[in-house]
Amino acid sequence: MKILGIDPGYAIVGYGIIQVEGNKLTPLGYGSIVTDKDLTFPERLEKIYRELSEIILHYQPDDIAFEELFFNKNITTGIAVAEARGVEMLVCKMGRDYLYEYTPLQIKNALVGYGRAEKHQVQEMVKMLLGLDAIPKPDDTADALAVAITHSASLKFKDQFRMK
Repeated sequence: MKILGIDPGYAIVGYGIIQVEGNKLTPLGYGSIVTDKDLTFPERLEKIYRELSEIILHYQPDDIAFEELFFNKNITTGIAVAEARGVEMLVCKMGRDYLYEYTPLQIKNALVGYGRAEKHQVQEMVKMLLGLDAIPKPDDTADALAVAITHSASLKFKDQFRMK
């Protein structure tokens, strides 16, 4: 099974694709979609739509999982990220029955076993579980791989994590 994990955003959208065979996790590709701050917001959304469409077409993931948004400071940034997430969800939903989402707490629990784990602990686990030489950069990319790994660990219970 191929799983695409997404860390939503509009300046940087992290993505990571893993292959799951039994207990073995193999990274197939990962990176980020970066939009130039000098582009208009609609142009940034268009770039995200185009590039994410190409990633999905290339890798043909079986499941796609998102990190749930969490904001505690800037509402203006939160609205822009939510709008971009809507575009990302639309691209990913095309031709699929379901999308899945996990909270940061669920991701930390799945990878580290502790919901209050620090970011570097999660990143180290991503590196170790996927047999990578280095932690993927930027952080959004490592976060997307963590989402994919979390979904792989939840496959038996994935119906509980369907987006509603």
